[in-house]
Amino acid sequence: MSSFHIYGHRGSSGTHPENTLLSFQAAHKAGAQGIELDVQLTKDLVPVVIHDERLERTTNGIGFVKDFLYEDLVRLDAGHSFSSRFQGNSIPSLKSVLEWITSNSLMLNIELKNGRFPYDHLETKVLELLTHYHLYDRTIISSFNHYSIQRLTQNGCKVETAILLMEKLVEPWDYLQQVGANSIHIECGAIDEYFITNTHKRGIPVRAFTVNDPYQIAALKKAGCSAIFTDFPLVAMQSI
Repeated sequence: MSSFHIYGHRGSSGTHPENTLLSFQAAHKAGAQGIELDVQLTKDLVPVVIHDERLERTTNGIGFVKDFLYEDLVRLDAGHSFSSRFQGNSIPSLKSVLEWITSNSLMLNIELKNGRFPYDHLETKVLELLTHYHLYDRTIISSFNHYSIQRLTQNGCKVETAILLMEKLVEPWDYLQQVGANSIHIECGAIDEYFITNTHKRGIPVRAFTVNDPYQIAALKKAGCSAIFTDFPLVAMQSI
């Protein structure tokens, strides 16, 4: 429980277009131990790396990710809305990111974006790719959709699973057991001493998101957090 890890939140999303290969490479270059990314399914059931259900904020596309075929989705520009100098970057497939990850030792947090749309085959497709690339041992699968996490654990998932929380729960460790997950990923403002002490006592990893303030990062490390997710991995690495 003593090691503390920095995960690039959607890569180095404070300095590069989020959830692009370029952003993940920047997080790796900054020295982060891991990256966090979001996965949804295209109309033809290809897992792609993008946060919003809609395309407008991060790309030049219009509409829902789920309504596009993969071949149409990859033609969109996922860099220009961040900065014109990143124009031409595309939405990566999960496959392409996993292929790249096999060339390094980064840890990986895959967030299943199935809160708004259930994406019936999402868990299966993600597990198939993780199996293919032998990445079970350095991957965590998380979601705000706790039914999805429960399904994974009930089906004997060998990958570490985490529930995502935005606020404090009463006895979250009991709830975690109910879902069958291994760890808690929680909004940094919802963490207090009682939560950390009691979660630690039970050997449950706690990872905080999204933490960009160097003093807060240092404080969470001191408090015994297992990891933080940050938009600025280079700044985070310099603060620990």
